[in-house]
Amino acid sequence: MTDSSPTTVVVDAANCVGSVPDGWWRDRAGATRRLRDSISPEALRQSLHLDVTPVVVFVVEGRARGVETTDVVRVVQAPGSGDDTIVDVVEQLAARGDDVVVVTADRELRSRVNALGARTVGPGTVRE
Repeated sequence: MTDSSPTTVVVDAANCVGSVPDGWWRDRAGATRRLRDSISPEALRQSLHLDVTPVVVFVVEGRARGVETTDVVRVVQAPGSGDDTIVDVVEQLAARGDDVVVVTADRELRSRVNALGARTVGPGTVRE
């Protein structure tokens, strides 16, 4: 990607929420909202060593559907598989020339998005 390409960070919300055993299973939507609200695009810019502040896209699925977009994080509701929706989002972003970083620990998903040109980082990137 060129230096002028926008950077989008796509967060696998279910994978990141599930990466810490903090009782999230009792209230998946609540845990997802708390994670969404803790994300700082500026902190991501610094931790990922980006030249620009990234756009953050949060993909939710299952019982976390209904979590809303905020001024800071755009939420995409997966109609089915969250992984398939993430791949669709990455394809769209890559097609328009965005630099894409996917936050997940899911090996299969990492492989799928890497094949589309996206970089991947682990859930600790948004859990710090």
